[in-house]
Amino acid sequence: MIEVPKAAINLAKRFEGFERKVKSGIEITAVPYICPAGFWTIGYGHLCDPMHPPITEAKAEVYLACDLQTALVATLRYCPVLATEPEGRLAAIIDFTFNLGAGRLQTSTLRRRINQRDWSQAASELQRWVYGGGRPLPGLVLRRREESNLLLAS
Repeated sequence: MIEVPKAAINLAKRFEGFERKVKSGIEITAVPYICPAGFWTIGYGHLCDPMHPPITEAKAEVYLACDLQTALVATLRYCPVLATEPEGRLAAIIDFTFNLGAGRLQTSTLRRRINQRDWSQAASELQRWVYGGGRPLPGLVLRRREESNLLLAS
């Protein structure tokens, strides 16, 4: 069984961050917030109900591990060629899938370019996925650049 690459975990943590910290007794916890795309989120980008109770960073890491495992399964379902490619390529697309959802990968030209092993065009396709709320978001521009670098470096 393929494990979630460390690079995918690092990307998700870097770009999601452990957001909306509040001090609860002696622990730092995260509370639900609305992400730039308009979804209720907690911890490291975990989708949640707005009434979700605060969570510790340890709980956020458990959620992240589960979410990334789900993204890994979906990524390999839609892009099976990544199972035999360098780990960086897999990490980049797991992060994309985690960030935007398996449905976006499934219906994308990005998927077709990956399965054709057309890495330069796949990297170009990633650059199209930088919008949130109808406008380009600086964080997504940086994230897609990092993912593209992983695709091309491998």
